Amino acid sequence: MGEIELFYLAHSRTGDKGDSQTMSLIPYRPGDYALLERQITAEAVKRHFSKLTRGNVTRYALPNLGAFNFVLEETLQGGVNDSLNLDTHGKSRSAVLLAMMVEVPDDHPAFAKRAALNRSVQGNS
Repeated sequence: MGEIELFYLAHSRTGDKGDSQTMSLIPYRPGDYALLERQITAEAVKRHFSKLTRGNVTRYALPNLGAFNFVLEETLQGGVNDSLNLDTHGKSRSAVLLAMMVEVPDDHPAFAKRAALNRSVQGNS
């Protein structure tokens, strides 16, 4: 088993509802749904956002869609009209979620994806 950033396994969108942050998490490959279901729990997301959220975190599993939805309460410092944050809608926080590390088998295709991206970046510098 190895660790890799969630970014290589899934994508995410975020939104806001008052002082709550909503976040989708959608694996690129349907076969990774169960892997993410085991590791990306409400508790894991709460720990990952520990400095940004004061409220509860709820995960909604959407197996028919192959996705998850998270609601992070009390996380936007009052919401769009009250927050002094630069990103009052929390749109950039999907990048924070995708920075979480997940354990995957050593032969998972995500490692090849990361290696290819690294080669591409090194080739352009």
